Amino acid sequence: MKNKITANLTRLRILGFCVSLLSIASLSIVVSVEAGYLTQTAGQTPASTQATPPPQTAAGEKTVEQVQKNIQVLSGLPQSQLVPVMNYMGSSLGVKCTFCHVKNGDKWDFVSDAKPEKGSAREMIKMVQGINKGNFKGNPAIGCFTCHRGSEHPVRVPQLPIAAATPFADSAETATATKETPPTADQILAKYTEALGGSAVIEKLKTRSMKGTWLTADGTPLGYEVYQAAPDKLFTILNTPKQGVFERGFDGKTAWEKSSRGVRDLEGTQLVYLKRYPDLFRDIKLQGQFTRISYGGKEKIDGKDVYVLRGIGVDGKGERLYFDAQTGLLIRRITSTTTMVGLIPEQVDYEDYREVDGMKVPFTIRITSIDSFWSSTRKFTEIKLNVPVDETKFNKPPPPAVSPSP
Repeated sequence: MKNKITANLTRLRILGFCVSLLSIASLSIVVSVEAGYLTQTAGQTPASTQATPPPQTAAGEKTVEQVQKNIQVLSGLPQSQLVPVMNYMGSSLGVKCTFCHVKNGDKWDFVSDAKPEKGSAREMIKMVQGINKGNFKGNPAIGCFTCHRGSEHPVRVPQLPIAAATPFADSAETATATKETPPTADQILAKYTEALGGSAVIEKLKTRSMKGTWLTADGTPLGYEVYQAAPDKLFTILNTPKQGVFERGFDGKTAWEKSSRGVRDLEGTQLVYLKRYPDLFRDIKLQGQFTRISYGGKEKIDGKDVYVLRGIGVDGKGERLYFDAQTGLLIRRITSTTTMVGLIPEQVDYEDYREVDGMKVPFTIRITSIDSFWSSTRKFTEIKLNVPVDETKFNKPPPPAVSPSP
């Protein structure tokens, strides 16, 4: 009962501050990224209003004000977080980049302050940060989505008729629900290891190759190939109908891309996305990936009982992992990135597990992100383990030779 009362008080507290937000907010916040691209710019946070949690950034990474111009309320934001933050704000309001930014023909003028919505966005960012700092110890308890919920203008009054309140479970139901002794995090992780095929099979894993289809958010099928070598080497091929073939690789140090435009090093958001999944064991060896992890309850996904683990990764990101209570297999993983405007989630679902050389492997992986380009479904028709993989695939290719002038 104490936990329920505490939870209700927390909800009322957040609601109260949202009401104060709504009294100020009319025009609001920015931007999504069209086709996953942005030659970015945005605002900046004075030191007095920055949230307490430190930005989750790689060592040595530049901040947005070191790379972009006219940054006024987002200073200190890691450059790799700029596009995700823009996407988060855009999806929270249900708007595109042009809501705040100037576009003349095919050219963007991100530095321009011509649109008043951009100024409103800056004020809203400072307001959100001020509320979080003053009332939630700097934690991102509220964000743009808290009030906007996909609309340019927050709803000011309740929608009638008011939905009926969810009743509390009676004591008999509570007693029944508490009879089951929940498993520990270690037990859930151990069962997952056995469900995959056991420690011996996992330790033998050295390479993996996968071929199939990348389905974009709008259902467009793209040819897709992935080659991995332990511990963290990655090479991918993506065939697009309009822009040709994209090859991307990571040799453990350098991330690169080769396309019809040439060869280049990846940086910013694209580097973050590529380096997120090269670890061959990221979704296999879960032990050791968290500074702390604990049992988070029992839920249902698609009618199936799942055990939830909640943890903090070694990179500082919060995670929730969902395991099929019957099979023990990992079926969902949600990662949240803390930013100065709110928590940005990304969800990965694992489906269609099949046995390959003694190991259970998901043949369908669904990624749901606020970035419409990154949201996709990867359906594999062929997965091979421990097959020879040409190590040169991972190395950055030399630039194309330039023909001498006549």
